[in-house]
Amino acid sequence: MEGGGRKNFGRRGGGASGGRAGGRGGNYQGHGGGRGRGRAPQGSQYQTPVQAYQGGAGGSQINPSPAPRAWGNRPQQPDQGQGSGTGVQRPAQQPLQVGVGPTPRGTWTGRPWGPSTSASSLAKPQTQLQPQSPPQSSAVDIQSLKISESQHISSPSESTENRTMPIKRPDRGGSLAIRTIPLLVNHFPVNFNPNATIIHYDVDVKPVASPGDRFVRKSVSKSDLRLIRDKLFSSGDSRFPLLKTAYDGEKNIFSAVTLPTGEFKVELSDGEDSKIRSYLFTIKFVNELKLSKLKDYLRGNLSYIPRDILQGMDLVMKDNPSRNRISVGRSFYSPNYRAGDDLHHGLAAYRGFQQSLRPTSQGLTLCLDYSVLAFRKPLPVLEFLKEHVQGFNGVNDVTKLRQKVIGALKGLKVRVTHRVTKQKYTVSGLTTKNARGISFTFDDPDGINPPTEINLVGYFMDKWGKNIVYKDIPCLDLSKNNRPNYVPMEFCVLVEGQRYPKEQLDRDAGVFLKKLSLAPSHERKDTIYEMVHANDGPCGDVMKNFEIGVDKNMTRVAGRVIGAPDLKLGSPSVVKVDKDKCQWNLVGKSLVEGKSIERWALIDFTYGDRFPLHVDPFINNLRSRCRNLGMSMDEPLWYHSADMREFSSISRIEGLLSSVVKEAMRIKSGKLQLIVCVMTRKDPGYKYLKFVSETKIGVITQCCLSMPSNKGQDQYFANLCIKINAKLGGSNVELSGRLPHFEGKEHVMFIGADVNHPGSKDSSCPSIAAVVGTVNWPAANRYAARVCPQDNRKEKILNYGAMCSDLVNTYARINRVRPSKIVVFRDGVSEGQFDMVLNEELIDLRRAIYNSDYKPTITLVVAIKRHQTRLFLQNARDGGASGNVPPGTVVDTTIVHPFEFDFYLCSHYGGLGTSKPTHYYVLWDENYFTSDSLQKLIHHMCFTFARCTKPVSLVPPVYYADLVAYRGRLFQEVAMELQSRESSSSSSSSAAAASFDQSFYTLHPELQNIMFFV
Repeated sequence: MEGGGRKNFGRRGGGASGGRAGGRGGNYQGHGGGRGRGRAPQGSQYQTPVQAYQGGAGGSQINPSPAPRAWGNRPQQPDQGQGSGTGVQRPAQQPLQVGVGPTPRGTWTGRPWGPSTSASSLAKPQTQLQPQSPPQSSAVDIQSLKISESQHISSPSESTENRTMPIKRPDRGGSLAIRTIPLLVNHFPVNFNPNATIIHYDVDVKPVASPGDRFVRKSVSKSDLRLIRDKLFSSGDSRFPLLKTAYDGEKNIFSAVTLPTGEFKVELSDGEDSKIRSYLFTIKFVNELKLSKLKDYLRGNLSYIPRDILQGMDLVMKDNPSRNRISVGRSFYSPNYRAGDDLHHGLAAYRGFQQSLRPTSQGLTLCLDYSVLAFRKPLPVLEFLKEHVQGFNGVNDVTKLRQKVIGALKGLKVRVTHRVTKQKYTVSGLTTKNARGISFTFDDPDGINPPTEINLVGYFMDKWGKNIVYKDIPCLDLSKNNRPNYVPMEFCVLVEGQRYPKEQLDRDAGVFLKKLSLAPSHERKDTIYEMVHANDGPCGDVMKNFEIGVDKNMTRVAGRVIGAPDLKLGSPSVVKVDKDKCQWNLVGKSLVEGKSIERWALIDFTYGDRFPLHVDPFINNLRSRCRNLGMSMDEPLWYHSADMREFSSISRIEGLLSSVVKEAMRIKSGKLQLIVCVMTRKDPGYKYLKFVSETKIGVITQCCLSMPSNKGQDQYFANLCIKINAKLGGSNVELSGRLPHFEGKEHVMFIGADVNHPGSKDSSCPSIAAVVGTVNWPAANRYAARVCPQDNRKEKILNYGAMCSDLVNTYARINRVRPSKIVVFRDGVSEGQFDMVLNEELIDLRRAIYNSDYKPTITLVVAIKRHQTRLFLQNARDGGASGNVPPGTVVDTTIVHPFEFDFYLCSHYGGLGTSKPTHYYVLWDENYFTSDSLQKLIHHMCFTFARCTKPVSLVPPVYYADLVAYRGRLFQEVAMELQSRESSSSSSSSAAAASFDQSFYTLHPELQNIMFFV
C-alpha cells in the first residue's frame, strides 16, 4: 500500500525513453591504454567535465585550480598554435565562476524539498555562461534513435572536441567471483559485408490537384505514405526494386542499389469505384553509407558512432516484421492470437517482440526480447459489442445502450465491407437518426447531373447492391473534415492491432496478461528463439539483399557471481544471508537502531465495512513486533474511528488529521511522531493523506489494509515496522564491514536522481525531478530528498546543481563535515541522453558545489532498466527453483560496449518471470573504480534497501529517487485539483500551470531530511 505501489522501473509516467543518439568524438587508442591514476597536470591535454566557457561582457575571470580528471582517456587536443592538418585548435581555457551555492562554511538554509533560496541566489554567476550545443552520444541503443523528419542524418566527428565523453573501461572486465556460470544472452550476432554501401535518400510526397478538385489535402497520412511508396516500388519498373530498399514511412529510404532521383507521379485509389488520387513522389540523394566505418568503430579505430549507418541497418532489419506483423511503437506483434490467449470481452493477448541493434565487444548484435499486449479483436462491430459491452445481446440494444456503445467504439478504426477498399476510418460516434431515416445530398462526381437528395438505404442498394438488414439502429459516424460519412454497423469491422489499455482490463484479464508477460525463463528463451526463426521475424529477403546476416544462436557468455555481504543487525550483530535467494528474516533478530515511539495515533477508516479492523489485536501485534525488533512503542495516544468517505476530499482529510494531532497533544505534550492509518482498500484519496501530512501537518503516516492486518501474520507486521523505523530515522540493516572501495576515513556521499514524466498525451503538466542523497556515514543508508517541478517531459534536471548543493549542505550540517567523495547514480535516461547528463547536469553539479577550498571527487553512473537484454542459464542446476540467474550475477564482457565502461548486474532473486539485470554505465570517474570494485559496491548497496529483507534489483539511491519522484507526482495531482476547485471557470491548462508552483512541493520542516517516502 505504502509508496503508491511503484514496484517496477520499466517506465515512468508515459515514459522518457526518447532522446536522440549520435556520435561522440574522442581518440580511442585501444583497451587498457593510457590510464593513469593521478590528477591532470596544469595544461594537460585531458579535459574535465567543467568545459571551457566564454564569459559575457563585464564578467570577471577567475582561474580555478585544476579539477581532478576522470580515470580514463579524454579527447586529445593540441595546444593553441600547434600545427594544422587534421588536428583541432584548442580554445583558450575560460574561467569557471566559483562560489556557486552556499558558502563553504555556511549553515543549512532550512528550506525543505526543492532548490534552496540561498543556493539559487548564490548560484548566479557574474559571467553569463554559454554552453556549447550538445553533440550526440556514442553509446547507442538503436531503439532510442528516430530519424528526423526535418533534417537528414549525419555522423558528427571532430566537431565534438569540446565535449566530455564517457570514460573507457579501466580494465578487461572484473574477475571477482565465488563461481562462474555459463549463460545465454538474447544478443544474436549480426554479420555484414564491410565493403558494402547503403545509399540514403530523402523522400518528399505531395498531393497533386486533379481537374475539378475543390479540395486538395496539404499533407499525406502515414498509412498513405507507405501505400504510395509500395505502389511505386511494385510497379514492375526495375529502377525501383522493392526488396532492395527499406522505408521508414516518412522521409527516408535506404537502398542497396542506386535509385533514380527526381519527381515521379504515383496514382492511388482507395478501392472499387473510388476517385484516383495523384501524388508527386520526389527522391533526393543524401549520402553513401560505407559499412567499413561501422567496422572501424567496432574495432575501436573510429572515435564517434556512425549512427546514420546503424539507423539504416536498423530500418533494414525491421522491414520484414513491419510488413508482416502489427507494429506498435518499437514492437511487432503477430496478427493472430493463440487460442489460449483470449481475454474475452472482445479482447485478446497478442505475442510479439522488440528488437534493436547494439554495438558490442563481439561486434554488432541484434537484441530481441519477447513482449505481449492486449488488443481488441478484429471482429465485426456488432460482434465486438456483444462481447465487450455488458448487457448488449443484439442489435436491439444499440439504442438502449447508446452511451456505452459510443464509449466502446469512439476513436477506434474500422474497415468497411460493402465495397473493396484498403482505407481505414475513425469512428467519431453514432448518427442521431436510424439508418432508415438518414438521407443526404449526393453530388455527381462528374458534375453532369445536379445534386439530388437520396436515402441511405436506397443508396446502398443502388450503388453497392447491398441491402441494409438493420434499418432501425443508428449508423457509425465516420465523418472527417466536415464531409459526412455514415455507414451501417453491419458493414464495419474493427481494424487489427488496436491496443487496449491494460489499466482498463478487468481483474481476471489483468492477472492473465501479467502472467503471460512474466513468462518463466525457459519459456521466454524458447519464445525468443521461435520469433528469431519465424518467417515474419527480423530475418527477411530485404536484409539478405543488403548483405546482412544474423546468427540465430544466442550469444554465450561467462557470468560471474559476486558473493553476498555479511549484514549487521542489532542482535545478533552479524547475519549471513540465505545461500540461494540472498534473503534474511527478522525472526529472533532486532534492527541496528530501533526508534522509540512514544507519541502516536491510530485512525481506523474501516467503520461500517464488512471486514472492520480488529483494533485491540492490531495494536497488540504492532507493539509486540516493534518490541521484538528493538523498537519500543507505547500505547496510542489517540484512536479515531472513521470510514473511507473521509478520503473523498482534501478538506475532510486535513480536518481529520488536524483534529487527531490536536487531541493527542492535549493528552501528552509534544507533537505526534506517527499516525497509523488502516484502510479497507486502496483509494485515490491516498494522495490527499500524503499531501496534507507531509506538507501541512508535518507528521509521518503509515498506511496499511485491514484484511492482512486482521490476519496477524508476523511477516506482515515486521514489514510495517521496518518501514516505520526507516521513516522515523532509524537504521534497519547495515553491512557488517565498510562499503567496498571506501575503507578510508574520508566521508562519502551517494546521490540518486530521477525524473517522473506525465502521461504521453499530457502536454501541460510538469515533469517531476527528484534528487536524494545519503546523510550518514559509513552506513550510508539514510537519505534526504529534494524535488522540483520542471518543463513538461524535460529529462534534463533543470535545478540539479541547486538540489545537490542543498543535500551536500544537509550532510555537512548533520555530520559536521562535507563529503570528500560523491558517487552519483542517474536513472531514467536513454543512451542517447548520456551527453546531456555528462556535459550539462554534471557541469551544473560541479558549478554548484565547487569552490576554492572544496572540490570533492565525483563518479557518475547511469542505471538503465529500460532495455531488452536478458540472461538465461545454460544449465538449470546453476540457478534456483525459478530457473533464473542467481543474485549477484554480473556480465561485463562480450555483450557490453566495445570500449566504454558498462556492465549488467542482476543483484536480486527473480521469483517470477525472467530476471532483468540492470545495465550500469559509468560516464565519469574521479574515484578510480575498477570493474570489480564498482560492481561489488553496487551489489552490496542493494542489500541496504530499507523496505525489505532481500537485495533489490536497483541500487538504492536510484530506487529512492524514483519513489520520491512518484510522491511528487501525487502532490502535483493534488495541486491541480486544488486549483480547479478554487475557480470553477479555471481551465485544465491553468490548473496544470499552477502545479509548477514550487510551494506545492515544499515539505513541512519536520520531515524535510528524513525518509518519509519509504
